[in-house]
Amino acid sequence: MTAGIAGTAGGALATGTVGSDLLTTVPPYLLVAIAALLAVVLPRRLGHLLGAAATAFVFIQAVSFDPAMYGPHLASTFLGFDVVFFNVDDFSRLMGVVVGFLATAAVIYAYGSDAPRWLTGLALIYVASTVATIYAGDWLTLIVFWELMAVTSTLLVWHHGGAAVRAGFRYAIFHGIGGTVLLGAVVVHFGAVESFLFTAETGIHDSAALLAALGIGVNCGFIGLHTWLPDTYPRPHIAASVFLSVFTTKTAVYVLYRAFPEGGLWMAYLGGAMAVYGAFFALLQYDPRRLLSYHIQAQVGYMLAGIGLAGYVGEKALAGGFAHLLNNVLYKSLLFMAIGVIIYRTGTEDIRELGGLWRKTPIAFVIYLVGAASITAVPGFNGFVSKGMVIDSAHEIHQFTIALDGGLLWWLLILGGVGTFMSFIKLGYYTFFHGSASISPRDATPFQTVGMALAAGACIYLGVSYETLLGLMPHTEYLLAELHPYSTGHLTESAALLTAGFVGFFALKRPLAWIAHRMRDVDAVTYPAFFHVGRGLVIGVTESWAAVDRLTMRLVAAIEWTAMNPRHAVRRVGIDAEIRTGIGRGVLIITLVAAGTVLIGLVW
Repeated sequence: MTAGIAGTAGGALATGTVGSDLLTTVPPYLLVAIAALLAVVLPRRLGHLLGAAATAFVFIQAVSFDPAMYGPHLASTFLGFDVVFFNVDDFSRLMGVVVGFLATAAVIYAYGSDAPRWLTGLALIYVASTVATIYAGDWLTLIVFWELMAVTSTLLVWHHGGAAVRAGFRYAIFHGIGGTVLLGAVVVHFGAVESFLFTAETGIHDSAALLAALGIGVNCGFIGLHTWLPDTYPRPHIAASVFLSVFTTKTAVYVLYRAFPEGGLWMAYLGGAMAVYGAFFALLQYDPRRLLSYHIQAQVGYMLAGIGLAGYVGEKALAGGFAHLLNNVLYKSLLFMAIGVIIYRTGTEDIRELGGLWRKTPIAFVIYLVGAASITAVPGFNGFVSKGMVIDSAHEIHQFTIALDGGLLWWLLILGGVGTFMSFIKLGYYTFFHGSASISPRDATPFQTVGMALAAGACIYLGVSYETLLGLMPHTEYLLAELHPYSTGHLTESAALLTAGFVGFFALKRPLAWIAHRMRDVDAVTYPAFFHVGRGLVIGVTESWAAVDRLTMRLVAAIEWTAMNPRHAVRRVGIDAEIRTGIGRGVLIITLVAAGTVLIGLVW
């Protein structure tokens, strides 16, 4: 039996056919939102169990989607406009798979990390808004849930209190501005297209392109718009950092593709610059979560490079960008989990105070090795496959642009790869080997281990069985025959990069330490500048208002004195005359003067 829940709004939508099977017809974000509410009011164990079940449903549903049901569903109207609350295609399905899988692992990890009920509830409503964003079928629905992502993630940061509150305010300002700019782009797009539906226009309209790029670029961590990343993610509870580290930025990459499906060299070269910039500043960090946060920017750079090259190289570049997105969600969260265990057990967030923990926390150490091997593209792990696809695409575009840039993009991605390996040599060296910490912390809790094992297993499985990884990517059937990630050339290139990274770290360890104490990111200038400019604007507005208020009160006082002392007023202006009038005429004169004053004030 079938039930037609996919409707046609205003004759503009194609009707989708879906079955009555709840597995393929229920908007998954509704279940996650319900689980978020229950997680707050139910006992902690039961609330986390329901949260894991709801996120697992997101994963299972996405895996179960049949191409026959692809298209817009739950079409309706909102504020008088045609909208689609549940849009299924290759890309939203891919996002549903990875978000659902990782969110399940993160909920289990949160339970093992003593996350309170409110924290998990906020994390789940953040996941729900993320899932709603990726399944939106129009720009209006997308911007609503995009803003809800900003609100819920801010609350998740604030929940921890302390330094997280100030960081949360800065985070909220960044995302408030970015969301406002993106909303402006959506309004301009509607003015040009007269529809919010994705089906009405391929990507964002050209007239809204710049606004869209800037608005989405805040969440992507474009250079100069990225400082909220290392500022915010080291502050909250370790379990909150796991959720935050993957969903906002990766959803932004997905939305950037929605806006610019043809990519563009500007996106690709910006991605290359982000890969180098993020890796360089990561090398200077001693706060482990701050180091990992900079690598979010660097890894997003590889995704943008792949998506940006899609219009020039073809499906391999696009598949590489999205494969790296999927892989990054897995290994980035895994690294935050492993480092979170160390912070949870030691209370220390400076890697120079650690060392020798590989014997004391072997589970965290092994999990860290899997995450580090994945992000640095060691053969046998998932990052090796997707990063190789992006770098290969950059090499192909280099053949067309060699006369212009000499292969600049390829070199940027290679340098980013070397810097990434150096960063994780540094993080692992100081945390697990350097010296010997005086503490003897316990290892990961059982539920922390389960959450980490899920993500680690996926990193290894998708690295070995790369056919499965490619099978999740859209339009990649022919790539299975021509893609050979474990060719001699790829293995040789990987070995050269890893060797350069290993030698580079130990050769530059002291110079990097010297630079770390003297070089700051752009927030050293932008944060004080915004503070003083904002303070100046507030003072300027308030003082201007106070000056107008003082002038008005003086004017009123002068009118009152003149009305009460007309003879003295006349004499003050040099007229020596006797003023006599009746009460009625005097009231009339005073009324006319007062009315004229009010009229002048209104016009002025």
